[in-house]
Amino acid sequence: MSKLKNNLKKGKYITVPIKLTATDHLEIKAKINGVKGVFILDTGASNTCVGFDKQTHFKLTSKASKIKAAGAGAIGMETHISSKNRIKIGKWKNKKIKIILFDLTHVNQALEAHNVTQVDGIIGADILKQTKAIIDYDKKRIYLSTRKIKNRF
Repeated sequence: MSKLKNNLKKGKYITVPIKLTATDHLEIKAKINGVKGVFILDTGASNTCVGFDKQTHFKLTSKASKIKAAGAGAIGMETHISSKNRIKIGKWKNKKIKIILFDLTHVNQALEAHNVTQVDGIIGADILKQTKAIIDYDKKRIYLSTRKIKNRF
């Protein structure tokens, strides 16, 4: 058995399909608070995010934040924070995820300009780190560890 296969088995990894879009973004399906959505998988995004326009759709309650968002050519964007949300990606789930809300209009406009389906949000490095994610670009899948990580603080 290969090293990777052994590590995936030991780490209790599950497999989730991903889609490579025409814009070379990785697209993944997930549920937030029991509601299905389509997200960009973004290793460069520090947090998982949802567009302001999807707050009600995903049953998010939020409060304004002093933190400003930046990315994809936009800077200084207002944000809100929503705490204690449930997220499910494949068979992996977490009941206490923090989600950042901000205006994703510029992202969806860029996708639309390339005839790519709009997204509801972004799955960021917070979840990728927590799940010790391994992305397989060739097979178009992501491996997420379901093993509980002990809090070191």
